[in-house]
Amino acid sequence: MNCNGATERVAGAHAHASTVAALRIVPDRPRVTFGDPRTASIRLAPAWDDLAGAASEPNAFAERWFVAPGFDHLPLPDSLRLAEVWEGDRLLGLLPLSIGRRYGRLPVRHVVNWLHHHAFLGTPLVRAGREQDFWAALIAALDAARWPRGFLHINGLVEGGAVHHGLIAAAAHVGRRCDTVHRAVRAQLDAGLTPEAYYEATVRKKKRKELKRLSARLAEMGTVHTTRLTRRADLPAWCDAFLALEASGWKGRSASALASQAETDAFFRAMMAGAWAAGRLEMLRMELDGRPIAMLVNFLVPPGAFSFKIAFDEEYARFSPGVLIQIENLEILTRPDIAWMDSCAAENHPMIDSLWSGRRAIVRVTMPLAGARRRLAFGFARALERGRAWLRTRGKR
Repeated sequence: MNCNGATERVAGAHAHASTVAALRIVPDRPRVTFGDPRTASIRLAPAWDDLAGAASEPNAFAERWFVAPGFDHLPLPDSLRLAEVWEGDRLLGLLPLSIGRRYGRLPVRHVVNWLHHHAFLGTPLVRAGREQDFWAALIAALDAARWPRGFLHINGLVEGGAVHHGLIAAAAHVGRRCDTVHRAVRAQLDAGLTPEAYYEATVRKKKRKELKRLSARLAEMGTVHTTRLTRRADLPAWCDAFLALEASGWKGRSASALASQAETDAFFRAMMAGAWAAGRLEMLRMELDGRPIAMLVNFLVPPGAFSFKIAFDEEYARFSPGVLIQIENLEILTRPDIAWMDSCAAENHPMIDSLWSGRRAIVRVTMPLAGARRRLAFGFARALERGRAWLRTRGKR
């Protein structure tokens, strides 16, 4: 009897240990919190940076060194929240959200990812392979919360990317539509050729001849030299030069230059310092006798890159310094860790489209949230959108 009792106790202990072990290996279910963006840079620093290194789609405009200066220096909507999707102590994804008061021309409130005027891609950072899990958890949290209004609108997704597909799959899993409501195509630089071969294959011979002539005429005015930022100590002076160059042109006259407002000036300087510290920054500077006449800011986020801002001296506009520095920028094709560069330019941009042959589609998508009023708002907004699209098409015909 004692032996049997001991055997039962040992078997019970083994069963308990197996149960505990099984519980330990079951992964935590994703949980969602809506955190304060103003404390995010410090509160989330290690987890955010880890997520950026494991993201399925690189996005410089979603990394901590870019987003946090926006939180610190730019005007923020009162409704801004940072959606944080966690699995244990790991972030599965991050997305700043706010309540939009207008949907296009319609006075319809809705949940929208927050982007400021200097952020050119809205794809959230999502851990590779967990895209559908991220969106499923976020949709469920928005459905359950009381603060979300209307529907969910996501601006600036790469069409056909893993994050876009994850959203479509998560919406379909709960029986909801995920409508593409806007699509824009912008230029992209794709690796595979040397800079010289790419230039010859992309730019027409007549255009190359004209640019060579302009470059020669510029060289007649003095020594032309293009350099890249290589030292942290030089960054403040380079930022000064870029801000002054941008403000000297039409952006300065229209008060839309970064230096035109104290908050955008501070944002730019803090963001550039963060980009350098993160190893993401590349700056090019074309000089004439030591004076900058064109400058370019790039963000390197392997395997991709983003061409963020360009500025040039309009006094030398007849020599096309903006185009000439973009030709110098083709040296990015020699980097083995960079497969593509997003131009971040408007669709059909006359300068970039003539130099870069690749294209990237960026979309806005809209999906309903749970609840009768929310679904009604979604149906109303989409019906008006479709009606207006039909009228535009009919008018063109």
